[in-house]
Amino acid sequence: MSKRILSTTVAVLIAGAVPAMAQDCPIKVGVLHSLSGTMAISETTLKDTMEMLVEQQNAAGGVLGCELEAVVVDPASDWPLFAEKARELLTVHEVDVTFGNWTSVSRKAVLPVIEELNGLLFYPVQYEGEESSKNVFYTGAAPNQQAIPATDYFLEELGVEKFALLGTDYVYPRTTNNILESYLQQQGIPAEDIFVNYTPFGHSDWSSIVADVVALGADGKKVGVISTINGDANVGFYKELAAAGISADDIPVVAFSVGEEELSGLDTSDLVGHLAAWNYFQSADTEANEMWVEAWKARMGEDRVTNDPMEAHYIGFNMWVNAVTDAGTTDVDAVREAMYGQEFPNLTGGTAVMLPNHHLAKPVLIGEITEDGQFDIISQTEEVPGDAWTDYLPESAVLVSDWPGLGCGMYNTETETCVQILSNY
Repeated sequence: MSKRILSTTVAVLIAGAVPAMAQDCPIKVGVLHSLSGTMAISETTLKDTMEMLVEQQNAAGGVLGCELEAVVVDPASDWPLFAEKARELLTVHEVDVTFGNWTSVSRKAVLPVIEELNGLLFYPVQYEGEESSKNVFYTGAAPNQQAIPATDYFLEELGVEKFALLGTDYVYPRTTNNILESYLQQQGIPAEDIFVNYTPFGHSDWSSIVADVVALGADGKKVGVISTINGDANVGFYKELAAAGISADDIPVVAFSVGEEELSGLDTSDLVGHLAAWNYFQSADTEANEMWVEAWKARMGEDRVTNDPMEAHYIGFNMWVNAVTDAGTTDVDAVREAMYGQEFPNLTGGTAVMLPNHHLAKPVLIGEITEDGQFDIISQTEEVPGDAWTDYLPESAVLVSDWPGLGCGMYNTETETCVQILSNY
């Protein structure tokens, strides 16, 4: 299978060279992001991103001779409503593709609808892995592209000896922390040196939890926090850290769901030095990123920042455009086949590649929070292939996902059979 890097403009220019099937216009792009509720702090920006990408593509000539139309719905941070809105997009609006979701619980709610109706979902946010659907392309980080490298950084670079795993109470933090507990113990960290705590969405009273984290280091061992706290609960968490006088030198925090957007609403003066692990930061020093940030600010205003899930939508959208162009149709089955092996330049200087397991090869970046709410990139890897199934849980280590080769997202290498039911669904 040939692999190519195509810019959106070039893809449009060569579209006429591809024998096109009958194509209804306009091509409808579903946008499934919360614009209200606890997750609006993170997801509204992704709605804005998709609208900008659609506008840019239309300015470049559209796709297959058609304009694109963004169809926006608001699932309002209500997980069952995500399923209803996904069904509305597919049956009422008849969208050709959907870009959306943030939390894993919302994705889990949407998954049976997408599969039943043979829709196509691009999911742009870091997640817990342990899933592979033929109807979903996962353009955010799997655990081996975020959680594991961040943990290694704590162990190897910061000398952390005790770990507080703090998360919001839903599937992503629980599954990720289950993986990390297993991984840490494999690295020699005793179970009693791992503190795990979950709080509901929108949690605001962090005083007792922060006190528990501080107490973890009473014996003098270095404590680090791995945060899978989501949404506006982060505001209270970081404020409590500052109120308790905890600096990054005392107890470093590495967050998996805090980026530039979340920090834009905080006084970051007391957060300098705390960390986040992503595959992209706005501060990436590349020409492509400079153009992306400039276009974003020109459209949205100087105060608006970019972040990692935006880049995931940028990559996923452009890969979808190129796959539609290659297939000559928006038909889901044809586009899916054309997605395998797609390559597109990322914004940090490398190339994203779509793998047979519906995950991307992406670099891993670790950044320190700076006083202006940005991140100083202190570590960056080469592209890491995303794993659908972790190597650190015995039941998952024997599983592989290979849709074009095996026609299976959950193939057991020991029994040589394709398992049909997802382990955490």
